[in-house]
Amino acid sequence: MGMGWKVLSDVKPYLAMVLLQVGFAGMYIIAVASLKAGMSHFVLVVYRNLVATAVMAPFALYFERGQRPKMTITIFLKIMGLAFLEPVIDQNLYFMGAKLTSAGFATALVNILPAVTFVLALLLRMEKVRLRSLHSQAKIAGTVLTVAGAVLMVLYHGPIVQFPWTKGQHHATASGQGAGGAADARDWLNGTIMVIIACVAWACFFILQSNTLRSYPAELSLTVLICGMGSLMSGAIALVAERANTQAWVIGFDMRLFTAVYAGIVCSGVAYYVQGIVSRQRGPVFVTAFNPLCMIITAVMGSIILKEEINLGSVIGAAIIVGGLYFLIWGKSKDEISKAGGSSKGAGELPLTSVTSGQGSGSGKQELRNGNGGGHVFGVETPAANGHY
Repeated sequence: MGMGWKVLSDVKPYLAMVLLQVGFAGMYIIAVASLKAGMSHFVLVVYRNLVATAVMAPFALYFERGQRPKMTITIFLKIMGLAFLEPVIDQNLYFMGAKLTSAGFATALVNILPAVTFVLALLLRMEKVRLRSLHSQAKIAGTVLTVAGAVLMVLYHGPIVQFPWTKGQHHATASGQGAGGAADARDWLNGTIMVIIACVAWACFFILQSNTLRSYPAELSLTVLICGMGSLMSGAIALVAERANTQAWVIGFDMRLFTAVYAGIVCSGVAYYVQGIVSRQRGPVFVTAFNPLCMIITAVMGSIILKEEINLGSVIGAAIIVGGLYFLIWGKSKDEISKAGGSSKGAGELPLTSVTSGQGSGSGKQELRNGNGGGHVFGVETPAANGHY
């Protein structure tokens, strides 16, 4: 029984990241449909973060009451930086870049995110690399393979791979692919630069989030503050960008409303919270290492739901990315083993790997709040303010 709980505890961070990528892939599918129908991406960003704020605020007020640290100027400035990096820069520039290039190109280019995060973490000394260490070599090899797979998907297309559910669809999608490749060179270059900047902003967000949670270990409250600040900032930008088109703000009970609600709840509210608690335990590189899965899942979902085709280059690139992902995660898992071996007894447990035991508490039952001031949110333990990661 104890071994089973330990295995389940160790699997939780991986399962959480995979499920999040499924959620992001679903948002990609419905967002593309809404944007093609004429929805403004500026407005989508605003509504997305407003929904996330409204949905997550009650949970933060209830589960983290009396647990939130005192707000300081430094923490406030970090929250402002987080809101500016992700809801404002990343989300807006990604959609703008996808419009100037193509959705498929932008999705593939985003797979440089783990490599960018890894490099930034190295520069900030959040990641350690010992060239003679096997797990450090695995992390480097995984980063290189991930980027190589993404580059291959961008540069090489090859013949169409036929699946049972895509037979007879190539004539319908060929015209769309041709239209996507008609963007002129300047727009394509500008779009590429925008997506790259969006990736850098997203990587900086993960690193700053990991740093902020050390002094403000309240994931739900931090999520609400980021989305709330992001709504205000992106709202100001949207008012300027759409000043001549007030109809852009009008949405009814249609796909656009569903897109805003889905993206707000799953890809902003839940995603920021889960990524925050996993980042505290495994670091920002571990979180971003799963990002390439979104492209693979999106390709499969797109071929089934939107009847999109998958070419040979995408299949080969996806296989290389999966290999790189395995190396990177394996290297990170060895880091966790080394960290656990060198950590002092009594260090605070972290949300997605903690298993409630009877030792020290007098009970084997999982309660809402523990003796150190931590709490449980849907079976996920929120660490106390003095917890280590």
